[in-house]
Amino acid sequence: MPMPFHFAYHVTDLDEARAFYGGVLGCAEGRSTDTWVDFDFFGHQISLHLGEPFANAPTGKVGDHMVPMPHFGLVLDAERFRALADRLGVAGVEFVIPPTLRFEGQPGEQWTMFFRDPSGNPIEVKGYASADQVFAS
Repeated sequence: MPMPFHFAYHVTDLDEARAFYGGVLGCAEGRSTDTWVDFDFFGHQISLHLGEPFANAPTGKVGDHMVPMPHFGLVLDAERFRALADRLGVAGVEFVIPPTLRFEGQPGEQWTMFFRDPSGNPIEVKGYASADQVFAS
């Protein structure tokens, strides 16, 4: 497995962030202070700092969808993708783009979903039936 990435960004409320990332997404909490908190984001390290979240707008066209830019995300296998999509649905998370199959029958066929954390940060999660499709062209 490649080394995990580290990504730090702003959130407006650490208690809301803890409830979302820890409770809804199931990410284990790491170190924290009164101004930031780390999470194990599916094997990667995210650091959520109090501040103004980055500006974003639906300006990225992918297939038939306009997606929020910038955004960050995660690649999962199809089974873990479905489990997370179900978990988000049960939690009442509003999807920007609900779980959708795109590029069906083409190289890189993938499931995708977009949602926002409580501070409005856009997150994309992709699901692939096979890891060899992640970079297929």
